[in-house]
Amino acid sequence: MLQGNSRKLIIVFSLLLLLLVGVVGCSEKETSKKKVKIGYVNWAENIANTGVAEAIIEDKLGYEVEATQADVGPVFMAVAEGDYDAFLDVWLPVTHKSYMDEIGAKVDNYGKFYEGARIGLVVPDYVTIKSIDEMKANKAKFDGRIIGIDAGAGIMKTTAKAIKEYGLDFKLIEGSEAAMIAELADAIKKNEWIAVTGWTPHWKFARWKLKFLEDPKGIYGKAEDIYIIARKGLDKDMPDVAKFLKNFKMNDTQLGELESMINDGMEPVEAGRKWMQEHEDVVKSWLK
Repeated sequence: MLQGNSRKLIIVFSLLLLLLVGVVGCSEKETSKKKVKIGYVNWAENIANTGVAEAIIEDKLGYEVEATQADVGPVFMAVAEGDYDAFLDVWLPVTHKSYMDEIGAKVDNYGKFYEGARIGLVVPDYVTIKSIDEMKANKAKFDGRIIGIDAGAGIMKTTAKAIKEYGLDFKLIEGSEAAMIAELADAIKKNEWIAVTGWTPHWKFARWKLKFLEDPKGIYGKAEDIYIIARKGLDKDMPDVAKFLKNFKMNDTQLGELESMINDGMEPVEAGRKWMQEHEDVVKSWLK
């Protein structure tokens, strides 16, 4: 009698174990199928648009998002090689031209995310010169330095070219966006002259009175647009994600609101969720 009950218990336990293994296996399979990998760079607008995209893809489309920060060069390569699904901050036709020339055929361009972006040398409004070609005669006031960001950024390559073309005996300081902002804030507090590699959209223009120096040689180009690129095959593997990314567009006001939330201390995804809740109609238009 005890033996029969033992056999029954063993059979029941075995069936439960097989069922549990099957559920776990299906769960792991489902999770792996539903993960979206986004590469991003530590730039204000890219942190912001990745944060809101992550919130929408998770909350509205039901995927898990893995957002990974890296330098811009490796992000381009990772999308081209299929390690990342998308990158949401490609500046064209000037800033990221060299990267797109290299990997453009290996990725899909999903179109413009933002229109009318601009890069150049930015100074506080109290700096009395108006043009880059006036910097040479004012080297001492600028301490012979231009404060830049990470070395691989397209704006750094363009600024190195500008230094050469304008004959500036200035040192281009490599660092990060955060370090550049810290130096800018400190200089403004002391009412000192400073030149930084700058771009719009960016929240710093809302916080301080800043201006772009004129670029008569056209080294920095005119207004640029920000594009989204994705790995080949994303539109077939995750068509709803691809459709959203192709529809995903923000204007200066929308992006500024999002950047301000993050700059005030909110986590990017938290800010993205708050923004999403406050702009349901806009989000619906991206998902339709």
